[in-house]
Amino acid sequence: MTKVHLLLATALVAAAPAAEPVDPAPNAAPPDSLMSPVDPRLVGFAAELAQDRPGLSARSWVVLPSGEIWQALAHDRGIDRQRTRWAYARSLIGSARGQEAIGVLEVMLSDEPDLALVDDWQLAYGAALTLAQRPNPAVAALGTGGLPNNPEACAWRMRALADAGRAGEALPTVNCAAAAIQARRLTARSAFLLAAGRVTLEAGQPQHALQWLSSLPDSDSRANMLRGRALAALNQVAPARERFDRAVAAGDPATRTEAQLGKIELAAAHGWAKPPVLLRQLNQLRYTWRGDRIEARALRLAYDLATREHDLASMLDNGAALFRFFPATMTDATLLTDLQMQIAAAASPASPVPLDRAAGLIWDYRDLLPGGAEGDTIVNGLADRLQGAGLYERAAQLLEHRLDDPAIDLARGPLSAKVATLYILAGRPDRALSAIRNSERPDYTAAMQIDRRRVVAVALDLLGRTAEAEAVLQDVPDGAAIRAEFAWKRRDWARVVAETQGSLPTGPLGKVGQVVVLRRAIALAMLHNDAALAALRARYQTAFARLPSGPVFTAITQSPAVVTPAVFAKAMAAMPSASPAGDIGDMIAGD
Repeated sequence: MTKVHLLLATALVAAAPAAEPVDPAPNAAPPDSLMSPVDPRLVGFAAELAQDRPGLSARSWVVLPSGEIWQALAHDRGIDRQRTRWAYARSLIGSARGQEAIGVLEVMLSDEPDLALVDDWQLAYGAALTLAQRPNPAVAALGTGGLPNNPEACAWRMRALADAGRAGEALPTVNCAAAAIQARRLTARSAFLLAAGRVTLEAGQPQHALQWLSSLPDSDSRANMLRGRALAALNQVAPARERFDRAVAAGDPATRTEAQLGKIELAAAHGWAKPPVLLRQLNQLRYTWRGDRIEARALRLAYDLATREHDLASMLDNGAALFRFFPATMTDATLLTDLQMQIAAAASPASPVPLDRAAGLIWDYRDLLPGGAEGDTIVNGLADRLQGAGLYERAAQLLEHRLDDPAIDLARGPLSAKVATLYILAGRPDRALSAIRNSERPDYTAAMQIDRRRVVAVALDLLGRTAEAEAVLQDVPDGAAIRAEFAWKRRDWARVVAETQGSLPTGPLGKVGQVVVLRRAIALAMLHNDAALAALRARYQTAFARLPSGPVFTAITQSPAVVTPAVFAKAMAAMPSASPAGDIGDMIAGD
């Protein structure tokens, strides 16, 4: 047997204690033979590995010279290559090169899928995932088959759960992992001791955390940071602050940042600084450190401080960030409810928050709004206030966001028409058409479809697409009145005459009836149609005689039918403000 195979045989037996890396060669690339496929007729390593007993333990991660392994990979074939890959993967794990170990293990799996059924392969894969900072997949890999009660698997699973911030789940694994942790040399044991300390600390057992950390050197900055947190939880303030100071002075960036957060937490708990000062410190800390459990803790503390200070902006900012980016930390169900209550209070008409700022808050934190009728009430109430203030586009934007809520179902029909109407009032007919188009559904009722078509027609007309607008109004019950409104605004007198023919009132003249008759009279006068004008005068002269607009009607319809600018101005001033097209008339631009 060659020197290489003797070395590999020793690794496979795994009887020797873990050694320091001999030749980790972190920047070197493995030979092509590592990726070369194994002849499936020769593969049988999964069964061999499943039969191999005892399984993986703390002494299984023997670090081997990479050059020797690559030489073996270049010559081995079939099952021997799988054996060599297996030794190489374990060596990489022993060297804490998790991502590279994942690559080797996945190559093995591609050649022999049955390896996924073998506990030892899953244990190695979970260990590699843990080292590669992929804790959640690692937890899944380490919880299969017979691994839940395997001490070595427990040790790695506890470490992965600690990295994932899942202390509650990790606590039951601590006792299971104890034997595997103690079987390691101190240098290899430290990461597991730190994980055990963090798990017990965050599970509310600071005294046990200190016991786990006691085996680590007094100068270990990561241990000092955790010791500081444990001492703070035990209300040993001075020793806690001293440990934090030492960790800030000597730790790596993550340890320094977490220790600095511990000092801020200590100051908040004992009133050493006012909340605005602490909030500024937390904002500065978050500016330099993002995206993990440290920021999540900083956000939670900032939220609590802002709540204490009744600082609405800071409370929503920190609470929303916690909700959006750290959902796994949202163990307190009241946090989201509190945020929603604050948003609703800010949007209320009785709120001291100015209307424009309330609209901004609703928009910025729209993803926090409650669903269904409760959220609709908040948004609709604020939209009505914005509309009343003439802030049509802001109101439309708020309501348009609700169109994306699948819970509103058929309510999307009238809501889309309202959104489009607001966009038209804001002078944005293009946005109105987009709102209608993007909310199209085949199951709207006939009434909903008609309301939407009215708004589409107005938007098209305002965009100068008159022929399309009139086509949309086909079969709309009040289509003639809307077309007459279009014609009136364009001063298309012939079209006004044509569209008002069928809508002339037959009974007492209300405001709308007066408008229809007066507009028709002005159009006929402008066209010098004396005969039709005389007939109109004969039909309505008596009805107008008792109305304030009567003198204007007489002036327009008397012969000769010439409407001067002065007469026209009087007619416009005397004409009632009601539109024959109803609310649609308010959206149509014109004099």
